[in-house]
Amino acid sequence: MLIFLRVAASCRALKSKSWTLVIHKIFSINFEALHHPRRSSVSILIQHKPIPNATLQVTGVVGWRREGLVYKKNEVFLDIVESVNLLMSSKGSVLRCDVTGKILMKCFLSGMPDLKLGLNDKIGLEKMSQPKSRPAKSGKTIELDDVTFHQCVNLTRFNSKKTVSFVPPDGEFELMNYRYRITEGVNLPFRVLPTIKELGRTRMVLNVKVKSVFGVKMFALGVVIKIPVPEQTAKTSFQVTSGRAKYKAATDCLIWKIRKFTGQTEPTLSAEVELISTIAEKKSWTRPPIQMEFQVPMFTASGLQVRFFKVYMHTVTSQNSPTNVCEFSSSFTITNFLQVWEKSGYNTVEWVRYITKVGSYEIRC
Repeated sequence: MLIFLRVAASCRALKSKSWTLVIHKIFSINFEALHHPRRSSVSILIQHKPIPNATLQVTGVVGWRREGLVYKKNEVFLDIVESVNLLMSSKGSVLRCDVTGKILMKCFLSGMPDLKLGLNDKIGLEKMSQPKSRPAKSGKTIELDDVTFHQCVNLTRFNSKKTVSFVPPDGEFELMNYRYRITEGVNLPFRVLPTIKELGRTRMVLNVKVKSVFGVKMFALGVVIKIPVPEQTAKTSFQVTSGRAKYKAATDCLIWKIRKFTGQTEPTLSAEVELISTIAEKKSWTRPPIQMEFQVPMFTASGLQVRFFKVYMHTVTSQNSPTNVCEFSSSFTITNFLQVWEKSGYNTVEWVRYITKVGSYEIRC
C-alpha cells in the first residue's frame, strides 16, 4: 500500500504518466525493490522522461541561450578593447607599463551556432607554482596573463586545442578579459618628450613634443595632453603646430587638444609662463607628471590580433536521424568586414574592431 501511494503521488507531481502506468509499476516491482522502498519512488519514473532534442545534444545544454532564434540578417560584432597604463621618465625610458583588455561581442545569429575564435596568443593561465617571469614578445605571438572567460566558453576544448570555442548568448556580452604585463612587448601609441627650463624666479619656458608611434595610415581621436604649471602662474603664452591649447587656472595646467592625431607625426607645444613674484621664499615646484587621454582605433597595445573567426551552424533533420552539422567558416586577420556564404543559404556578416584607450598615461617632467 505504501508503494502504491508513492507511485501515485509521483504521477500526479509529474503530470506525465497515466494510471495505467501506475498499475504497471505496482506489479513490475521486483523483490529487491520491496526491500528498498526508496528505489520505487520518483526516481523510477524520472528514467522515462523524453530524450533531449538533438540540437542540445550537439551543442550542449546552455542556459544562456534560448532555442528557436531566427534573424533575417545574421551578424556578429567583435570588439577588442584595450587600456594601456604607462609611467615614463622625462628622458623617455619606460618605468612601468601594462595593458588590460577585454573582448566584447554582439551576436545576432539564428539557431544554435558554435563559434571558434583564434588569436595570435600563447594563452597560459598563470599557475602559482610557475615563476612570474615571462619571456619578451617574439615573432607574431604574445602571452597573456590573468585570462578569464565567459561561462559559454568550452574550457575543455580550449585546454586541448587552445581555441576559444563557444555557443554565444544572444545580444551583447563580454567573451573574455586579460592582462598583458611584458613591458618590453607593449606597443606604446605615443611618446612624449618634455623640456622645462626655469629662468629665475618669475619665468619658465616649456617645450613638449608628442610623437605618434603607430602607422601613418592610422590616427588617434580625442587626444588631450595636460601639461602642469606652478600654482603662482600669472600669465601664459604658447604656440602649437597642431590642435589648440589653453591655460586652465582651476587645475594649474595647459590643456592641449588634438582632435585627430595622424600616425608618425610629431606636433610640438612651446610655451612661456610668467610667475607671480613673491617676497617669501619660493618653494620648489614638485613638477607633477604630464597626463594624456586618447583613443586609437584599429590598434592594440598588446599586439593581440584575430587569426581566424569561424561560425559553425548545426542543423538537425529529425530527432531519430543522425545529426547533420553544416560548417560555415571564415578566416581573416585585420579585416574589419567579412561576409560568409554557403550553399545552404546561411549568411553571416562579421565585424571585427580594435581600439586602444588610455588607462593611466603619465610622463614625468
